[in-house]
Amino acid sequence: MAAAEQSRTAAEIATQPGSWRRAAEAAAAGADALPRPGERVAVTGCGTSWFMAQSYAALREAAGQGETDAFAASEFPAGRDYDRVVAITRSGTTSEVLDLLTALRDTSPDTPTTALTADPRTPVVDAADRVAVLDWADEESVVQTRFATTALALLRAGLERYGALPAGVKPVERAAVDAELAVTQPLPEAVLTAEQWTFLGRGWTYGLALEAALKMREAAGAWTEAYPAMEYRHGPIAVTGPGRIAWVLGSLPEGLSGDVARVGGTLLAESDCAGTGERALDPMADLIRAQRLAVALAESRGADPDRPRNLTRSVILG
Repeated sequence: MAAAEQSRTAAEIATQPGSWRRAAEAAAAGADALPRPGERVAVTGCGTSWFMAQSYAALREAAGQGETDAFAASEFPAGRDYDRVVAITRSGTTSEVLDLLTALRDTSPDTPTTALTADPRTPVVDAADRVAVLDWADEESVVQTRFATTALALLRAGLERYGALPAGVKPVERAAVDAELAVTQPLPEAVLTAEQWTFLGRGWTYGLALEAALKMREAAGAWTEAYPAMEYRHGPIAVTGPGRIAWVLGSLPEGLSGDVARVGGTLLAESDCAGTGERALDPMADLIRAQRLAVALAESRGADPDRPRNLTRSVILG
């Protein structure tokens, strides 16, 4: 029997290590478009891009680079002053992002705006003051994987350029090495056969946890949730039990493994991220494993990860 053809989504997931390395190079070449130390920054986007904005905001503040907020584009607070606004939009056509950039140009003309996009031929190029084009990370897939993590890699490399990565956060090159493991190593059997998955993170990895859960819902229609790791015991643990996964991206809070074991759940945590227990994967690389799981689960349920239910590649209103 011939092997099943690889989905477009799976193929794009596998290219992330190289995409991240190119992002690190692009950060050095286009540093003027990225936030500078001391600036008060807002980062915005929709869906997956919003979750990447949340991760970057927490990472930048932890690095001591300045106050950094993250908002869904539709919820951006009017009248709040920033030194720079960064918008993430793969398509460059998302209505809420374009509307926000247009409004900022009218109400805050002295505030520079930067857009990260995959397509230089779209309206966002005219709507933002500066544009970083990550066209090598563009995707044919409806579900975002490669572009989102590459945008975060670019922003992360921008912090690295100033020597400002928080303690315990790896340089992008080392994250790319971990990503090479994440795209090839077998997924644990327990996560493939589970009936429910809860993703947890702390600080900058909470945005990654939100994104992991979204991928599972988008591609596979799976029952997934995401929370700050320390909030898990304040209610969400109620859904945990046999056949259900608590997946921690990043550091494991003290005592959480015992709590998950007590209710019969399965914990996937930092010590398991490399598959051998000898070395933890970078949390961005661990997100790749969740992306791969979403594709595998969709296929096992007879769904097409390249054609997710009820979704389009860009939300254009009106």
